[in-house]
Parts: sequence; structure tokens; C-alpha cells
Amino acid sequence: MKLDAFDYSLPPERIASRPAEPRESARLLVLPPDGPFDHRHIADLPDLIRSDDLLILNDTRVVPARAFGRKASGGRVEFLLERLHDDARALCHLRSSHSPKKGARLHMEGGATLEVVDRDGALFDVRLVESETPGGLLGWLEAHGHMPLPTYIDRPDDDRDRHDYQTVFARRSGAVAAPTAGLHLTEALLGQLEAKGVQTAFVTLHVGAGTFQPVRSETIEGHEMHREWTEVPEATVEAVTAARRRGGRVIAIGTTAVRAIETASRAHPELAARGRIGAFGGDTRLFLYPGVPLQVIDAMLTNFHLPRSTLLMLVSAFAGRERVLAAYQEAIERGYRFYSFGDAMFIEANSSAERRTGT
Repeated sequence: MKLDAFDYSLPPERIASRPAEPRESARLLVLPPDGPFDHRHIADLPDLIRSDDLLILNDTRVVPARAFGRKASGGRVEFLLERLHDDARALCHLRSSHSPKKGARLHMEGGATLEVVDRDGALFDVRLVESETPGGLLGWLEAHGHMPLPTYIDRPDDDRDRHDYQTVFARRSGAVAAPTAGLHLTEALLGQLEAKGVQTAFVTLHVGAGTFQPVRSETIEGHEMHREWTEVPEATVEAVTAARRRGGRVIAIGTTAVRAIETASRAHPELAARGRIGAFGGDTRLFLYPGVPLQVIDAMLTNFHLPRSTLLMLVSAFAGRERVLAAYQEAIERGYRFYSFGDAMFIEANSSAERRTGT
């Protein structure tokens, strides 16, 4: 399938630079399996989610992953974390006028010194040599790093972003981008769903900077996904099994939750045919696009995604490319806000041949 099949035109003023206040006031386009679209708000989610449903939440926590400094030569360097190995080692992106070589030392804001240990493709393997801040690399970044807002948000980060670009259920540090559908959920809204009897379960997928990398191949089948660390614990496996037994739906809050659950399904193919999963821990490179059907997820809450992005392809695998793009066009015409801080969609699975082929 050609990449341009996932293109659309978005007026720049539709890109949200701040979240809706309050979060529940964000708009919600409801995409049923068939029939007309419905226009609601996040506050209406308790009306759309049934008491026997299971919500899957990604509990990753965004690290203030961007930092600035200088090379020994005096040239400026920008650091963007990709993955923490341990307290002192990490894979990162480094941007400077000339790429630092192995052994180069980088003098970063906040009194930290990094050393380039090696290269890993486009990434740099660095270690923390010294720091005036306790807590290793994570402690230094928490104290002196900047929230890694996507480049399409055309402003510098500020203190407010440390709250706004973080879900209320974030608890495991490691992401460099937020699981943005989860940004819409508040403690009050989760309390309403719990009071209704809706169950919740957690996965962890540490979103990497690669989530913003463009697809460079002419066909989507030629694209290779970046790897992201993922964990689906046994408690979540049991929750999915219980939801199936009671006839409830498995609802993913965001595309990262989809990828985590679908990865755990594919790791245990003997369970996948029954819409179930097994425990999983490790890297995932799962790429879901039309023609690669979802095996477990029955509905999802998701934001509006960039043209030609793997996230738009995932949503199209779930609900059909033409129907999804028609929904995007209607959202644009009705003034919805797009991308990380924008409005959302609630999509129910299409069980027809369209879902399987993604046409």
C-alpha cells in the first residue's frame, strides 16, 4: 500500500499547543462500527463504556528527556534521551554541528558531564561521568531536563508541561513522549468509571522518539518500526481473561496500549485465536497497518495523528482507512484540535471484512 494513501491536509491552526481545560472538556468524535459519526466530549466516556468492560492503561512516565550543553570545542549540543540502560548509561540522540566522536565529553547544563561511549546506528551510547545532581542520569534529567514536546508544538516547554504532558496514572519513568490519549483522563473521570464497575489494568510501553520519525519507504510494508520496551504483567493477562469470560470489551486507552496488548497476543499465538494474551516483557517492533488485523482490542480511545504516520496506519488497521480518513475530514471541518494536546476519537471495532483488510 502506498504511503500517500494515508495523507491528509491539516490547517496549522488546528494543531493544539495546550490541552483543553478542564481535560474532560476535550471533544470526542465517536466512530461506531458503521453508521454516522457522533460528536461528544471526553466527559461522556462513562456513557460509552459498559460496566463489564476492561480499560488498558499505559503507566509509562515521561522523562524530562531533552537537555542542552556544549562540546569540549565549545559547540552547542542538544541531548534527547531514547532509552536508559541503567543509572549511568543511556542511548540518546545528539544534535550538533558535527557529530561527537567516541570518547568525546559533553558538558551539560546542571553540571553534568557525559562521555560518548559508542554509536548504535543513528543513536549515541553515552555514560554519565560526573554530575552535581544525585540520582544518576534520571536524577539529572528530572532536575535539569526539559519536557520533550513534539516539534509540531511551536513553543518552548515550560513548568506547566511537566503536569500537562503526563497522565495522572504515570508511574514508571522511561518515555520520551506521552501516551497522549491517556492525557484526557482525570482522577474524577476514572473514579466515575470505577463506580460504574469498569475494570482497569496496566501495561508499560516506554514511548521512544522514534514514534515521531517519518515513514521513508514508498510503501508502508517497507517500513521498519523502531523498538520500544514493553511489559504486560500477569495481572493484566488475568484481567483480559476475566473480561472475555464475562463478555466485556477490552478497550485500549491509546495506540501504545494497543501495541502492548497486541504484542502480548502475538507472543502467545495459541491464545490469540481466543482473543487472549500471555505475559510479555521485552522490546516490541510491532507494526499494525491495514491488512494486519488486531487480535484482542475491541475499542480504543485515541488522539488524532499526523499524516503518513504509523499511528494513523494503526488506527486504519482497526477501523478501515477510508472510514478513518473520512472521520478526520469531518473533525477538521468541525474545528477539532489535533495531535498530542488535541481532541480524541472513541473507536469501536469493525468486525467486517473492512476491518480485516483495512480498505
